[in-house]
Amino acid sequence: MMGDLTVKTNGIYLTESNAIGSLKSHPLQLTYDGGFREIKEQALFRGTSLPPHLKNGGDQGKRWARASSCPSVSDLSRLETKAVSKANLQEKDTEIEIDEVFWNTRIVPILHELEKEENIETVCATCTELQHALEEGNMLGNKFKRRSILLKTLYKLVDVGSDLLSLKLAKIILALKVSRKNLLNVCKLIFKISRSEKNDSLIQNENILESLLGVLRSEDLQTNTEAFLYCVGTIKFISGNPRFLDEMIIKGTLGILAHLIKQMNENIKTCGTCLPNSGHLLVQITATLRNLVDSPQARSQCLSVDTLPQLCTVTELYVDDKDVCTNIARIFSKLTSYRNCCTALANCSRCYALFLNLINKYQKKQDLVVRIVFILGNLTAKNNQAREHFSKEKGSIQTLLSLFQTYHQLDLHSPRPAWPSLPSEAEDVLIKLTRVLANIAIHPRVGPSLAANQAVVGLLLTTLESKSLDDCEELVINTTATINNLSFYQVKNSIIQDKKLYIAELLLKLLVSKNMDGILEAVRVFGNLSQDHDICDFIVQNNVHNFMIALLDTKHQDLCFSACGVLLNLTVDKHKRVVLKEGGGIKKLVDCLRDFGPTDWQLACLVCKTLWNFSENTTSASACFGDEDTNTLLVLLSSFLDEELALDSSFDQDLKNYHKLHWEREFKPVAQQLLNRIQSHHTFLEPLAISSF
Repeated sequence: MMGDLTVKTNGIYLTESNAIGSLKSHPLQLTYDGGFREIKEQALFRGTSLPPHLKNGGDQGKRWARASSCPSVSDLSRLETKAVSKANLQEKDTEIEIDEVFWNTRIVPILHELEKEENIETVCATCTELQHALEEGNMLGNKFKRRSILLKTLYKLVDVGSDLLSLKLAKIILALKVSRKNLLNVCKLIFKISRSEKNDSLIQNENILESLLGVLRSEDLQTNTEAFLYCVGTIKFISGNPRFLDEMIIKGTLGILAHLIKQMNENIKTCGTCLPNSGHLLVQITATLRNLVDSPQARSQCLSVDTLPQLCTVTELYVDDKDVCTNIARIFSKLTSYRNCCTALANCSRCYALFLNLINKYQKKQDLVVRIVFILGNLTAKNNQAREHFSKEKGSIQTLLSLFQTYHQLDLHSPRPAWPSLPSEAEDVLIKLTRVLANIAIHPRVGPSLAANQAVVGLLLTTLESKSLDDCEELVINTTATINNLSFYQVKNSIIQDKKLYIAELLLKLLVSKNMDGILEAVRVFGNLSQDHDICDFIVQNNVHNFMIALLDTKHQDLCFSACGVLLNLTVDKHKRVVLKEGGGIKKLVDCLRDFGPTDWQLACLVCKTLWNFSENTTSASACFGDEDTNTLLVLLSSFLDEELALDSSFDQDLKNYHKLHWEREFKPVAQQLLNRIQSHHTFLEPLAISSF
């Protein structure tokens, strides 16, 4: 069976080259020193440089093609001398005698078969038989006297060029607990095979993952750093295949990798220096973790073994290694998309300074910066403590401002992307940056200072000036949301308040768009700004009020709420209350109360306040609201006051208690007063105003 042939093993077709002739060639040179013998080392890869995939993060979606199918036997090692004391041999006399019987009756015949076999499929099957026999005879590990003979026979077979056979051989060799360069060469062999995705099924069928994890669990990191590098490199490759994910989680891969990270961190703290190839090893570890955290079980394990603080430490110690930092940013980007992981990272108070340092150091490295800003957006989305921690870091706002300016300039001079529906790289950073600004502006200490910051507000307005929803929808919406949050603060030195009329002009183009999210954010800004008399005049002069009334018909709960807030603020001015008569405003408000009142006390409260302001000084409810709407209001308000608030079953008990409390304290008093007015035509309250923040 000389030359090329195709054989089928376990249902998989394999192409083999030079399958015969090499099975019995290349006798190994042995050296003896009165004791056990191990294979001596030679490099599998000529030279000292590492493969590109182990030097950097690489393209996670691709693998580099293997230079050759397998290393040749000439690249594998010769027997390594290992002295054993005479006393130790005497202690094992009984065990050796029992092993000799098993060796001669079970193992030797299999070795003879391996030496004479000329068919790849049969050789593979014989290797499997050998593995089972060694397990049965308890002959695995590094204490077995005949181990060197086994290794000699196994190494002869590597040159065959079969990936399947090489994996079977590597599995046995690793089970024999080879060390030092022997271990390194076997890890290199598996790594070379794993570089081709077509071999994933072979690796899985042979359970190579368990062998590799055994190496990481039992061998010394400092002694075998390079072997670990190739070992984790293989695991990184196969972790990109979803078929391996559950197996990796079950076998504790994440915990093993987390322990390696901890060891490397402690080594630096103890010795003050990094292990050789530690940066390359961390690239492989973090790239693997990035794939693993797609699993809910892996995310849970991350929290249980304190992976997040250890990754923060790595970021601090390896801040000059962009590949390591980028992989960690990728991990955090995924983890912070989940509430419990996001909370855990937010509680690592030093993470904010680390992220700011990365932004300053790699400001123009878009692939890293965009992820860091995304992480900050996640951390500050629903956590007021995170907003405070971040804003208290020295230079935090200035760093964001500098980043904003940098990417705004890049955006101005960048060509439009080939796919107009997708944001450019510069726009992507700005999208995530404006989200961070919007989030931290919610904090009562940060918001007013941002509203008074000329540079921040100037960049936000410039963005609205230069971008349309068609250009970059998400950036325009995030920018408008940031302006909305800043417009909440009625402070004397607010740039937002100084430029309120100009902002109102800019928002008109959003109102006339067909984008509901853009319309919603614009209406929210008007809700805050309409507390000002000049803005109310602007609204009426530009017929914005008619648009707000029309929005009540959309049956979109958030839009109705925000539009009602604007109308409420208009009714504070008795001269503008008449606008509610236009476009059937009263009827639409009553319809909103009927549709949303039973489940949304906040919207119901706004409607009642608006109707209260509108009906001030009225002498006849029917003349004010109309007979039909008056009767509807009497029925609705009476029923609301007699019933409890209907809440979503998904709410937790604390949230239910919150809504019930405000239903009783805020909605019911206003509803009762309005009901009394309708029934008796008397006035009880002063006109009310609202901020829709």
